[in-house]
Amino acid sequence: MNEGFAFTARVLGALFYFAPDSEQAAPLVTALTQGDWQQDWPLPPGQLAPLADALRQPSDEPLPDAWQRLFIGPWALPAPPWGSVWLDRESVLFGDSTLALRQWMRDNGIVFEMAQNEPEDHFGTLLLLAAWLAETGRDAERDQLLAWHLLPWSTRFLTVFVENAGHPFYRALGQLAQLTLADWQSTLLIPVAEKPLYR
Repeated sequence: MNEGFAFTARVLGALFYFAPDSEQAAPLVTALTQGDWQQDWPLPPGQLAPLADALRQPSDEPLPDAWQRLFIGPWALPAPPWGSVWLDRESVLFGDSTLALRQWMRDNGIVFEMAQNEPEDHFGTLLLLAAWLAETGRDAERDQLLAWHLLPWSTRFLTVFVENAGHPFYRALGQLAQLTLADWQSTLLIPVAEKPLYR
């Protein structure tokens, strides 16, 4: 996979996982809304130009409020960012797919500390883990993580996320993630696992 993988995975992971006004995400929000980031993103400029415009669009809803609505609640999340919600028949957190991910991490000696007691299969944390695996030269594990634990459900998650984002920044961020993950999948050497989705 190209060298831009870790960079794009880390940026997307942070923006999906951390609040936009957090120290981890705030500089990235600034870069995407004010900077000339397209030249650093390993996708054709023609695909990125409309997204760059959309990321800059103003909205009546403050960005932190949109993040709260999309990722925290208190109301039902339009597109829950945890794999087990999509992969488990009961659409639960900490489901069988989360346990399978934990077992895979144990088998590969991967210790991933979560800030709170939350499932490891959050879209953002899986991207951050994939970036870390790429940065530490563990390409085989990175490819397994993508093919077995992220890509089987992320396409559906991102489709629902984009449809329900309701904020130009997050809609465009979801579209950027769609293009980026599709590009990764096209270069993966192992086939993506086919798993039934329940949402």
